[in-house]
Amino acid sequence: MDIAIGCDDVAIELKETIIEHLKERGQNPVDFGCGQAEVADYPDVAYKVAKEIQAGHFERAILICGTGLGVAITANKVKGVRAAVCHDTYSAERARKSNNAQVLTFGSRVIGPELAKSIVDAWLASEFQGGNSARKVDKIAHYESEEIGERDGQETH
Repeated sequence: MDIAIGCDDVAIELKETIIEHLKERGQNPVDFGCGQAEVADYPDVAYKVAKEIQAGHFERAILICGTGLGVAITANKVKGVRAAVCHDTYSAERARKSNNAQVLTFGSRVIGPELAKSIVDAWLASEFQGGNSARKVDKIAHYESEEIGERDGQETH
């Protein structure tokens, strides 16, 4: 599976570790930056990767910044994208099974490389379970469309 991956300049080392881990697992990580000599603001990288998810170019993506929070907030601004901050394996599993999160985020200043690998493994091993969770994810999409309509000055009710 092709997996988009990106980070800001504080998370380069952890991103490189995760890229190698993904390759060892037989995945194909596609690096959206940032590189060693770059300075990158997390909103720019997160938005670029989230747009790739929205366009259907990737089914899944991983974003890393200092805390995982900024990249998640930014990615969640893109319609149809669900990004989840996960600093443990249970949350990563539930992000997929219950929330159908296409984007996994975590913080390089919060967790170490071995835990990050375990989180990635748990997230990749999980699939959306549908059922009662599908109804809830559909509600998220409905609320998202309603908010977008209000921002555009359209009546959505």
